[in-house]
Amino acid sequence: MAISTRVPVDELRSRFRGALITPDDDGYEAAAAVWNGSIRRRPALVARCTGSADVVAALEFGRRHDLLTAVRGGGHNIAGNATCDDGLVIDLSGLRTVRVDPARRRAYVDPGCAWGDVDHETQAFGLAVPGGIVSTTGVAGFTVGGGFGHLTRRFGFASDNLIGADVVTAEGCFLHASATENEDLFWAIRGGGGNFGVVTTFEFGLHEAGPEVLGGLIFHAAERAPSLLRFLRDYLPSSSEKLTVFTVMRKAPAAPFVPAEFHGQPVIANLVVHSGDPTEAERDLAPLRTFAKPLADLVSRRPYTAAQALTDASWAPGFENYWKSDYLVGIPDGAIEVLTEHLATITSPLSDFKIAYLGGAAARLPDDSALSHRNLPFLLNINSRWQLGQASEAHIDWTRSLFDGMQPFSEGKVYVNFLMDEGQGRVRAAYGAEKYERLVTIKRRYDSDNFFRLNQNIKP
Repeated sequence: MAISTRVPVDELRSRFRGALITPDDDGYEAAAAVWNGSIRRRPALVARCTGSADVVAALEFGRRHDLLTAVRGGGHNIAGNATCDDGLVIDLSGLRTVRVDPARRRAYVDPGCAWGDVDHETQAFGLAVPGGIVSTTGVAGFTVGGGFGHLTRRFGFASDNLIGADVVTAEGCFLHASATENEDLFWAIRGGGGNFGVVTTFEFGLHEAGPEVLGGLIFHAAERAPSLLRFLRDYLPSSSEKLTVFTVMRKAPAAPFVPAEFHGQPVIANLVVHSGDPTEAERDLAPLRTFAKPLADLVSRRPYTAAQALTDASWAPGFENYWKSDYLVGIPDGAIEVLTEHLATITSPLSDFKIAYLGGAAARLPDDSALSHRNLPFLLNINSRWQLGQASEAHIDWTRSLFDGMQPFSEGKVYVNFLMDEGQGRVRAAYGAEKYERLVTIKRRYDSDNFFRLNQNIKP
């Protein structure tokens, strides 16, 4: 497929400093690929930006030629909205500079950065901003959708720690958004996703955390799942805000730290990170480490950067993925029955489903942004994943079966970053009626013709 003759690439090339990649160019296949291997699209042009001037030029070019336009940051994007067929991809993945001001406890982060880039720089000063639980997660999409991880119970969501942002709007205007400038835009980009513009710089407030934490994985046999889940639902609400627990259900890897007879068998594991001082951390983690007798306890003192990367290997690009997610009312016995039944029938050794417990600062901080449902502590995320090209039906059916089975225990609300292409009703469920209508009003102001529509779309 050659780029349409009605789109004169040379016209953009004269104003654009970065690479412009068409289907006729070497490297196109790699440039067009996205993290979720189930998403296979062929954009007409990938514009790799080197800075804000390139973003403005690419946006104006896309509008002038009426091109469907996607924006790509530096990470995963399960829904595949960072690409499109026959249109323009504004690719920010090459913008990966992080500048830290330790005296003011600020970090200035480019939109192509992953959290590993940020952690590398901030930890040099013993500082951190709440990132995800995979260091290859992109900062941009993560933050504008809210963003939670190992420090969220202590310091809030990533979007809570956003102090300001440079944004290029759909009209090509360069704006700064903060609590005192373009306040409505600042409210919207903290949770409202990529609906309102392209963020070219993120300014985060930093906190003292690290350089070491107590963390790791604690594995149990699947038969322990019911009793462990009951223990966790009672223990976690009163646990330290410096402790984060993600409970992961999957098949055990064929790794030396798991007894050989459990390789490939269903297991339940707690991924734990405690960011407090060593004595406090050991005390707070003791109930989790002494519950029953684990198959493996991999908890140790380790660099915060290493804790952030503990599960990276499980989330490499180039695999097919299908996700479903919901906030839960809790983990009653009926929910535990559904979870354990589906743990026994999980279809892929690459899949998992996990329950995140939030609370703490996630619920306590002011509700002053588009981020929604912050008071709900239990979030179920079903991450089905299989080899590229493998038949998908069994994996998708299993995912839907688990999701449907958990509906009696659902709040009917969803975290926007875990949404795939699930329809407008689910987008509304990510915000609730009041916040959704406010987002619509702001969308009309900054993107009235819905130029940025490849996202969890707020329709103007």
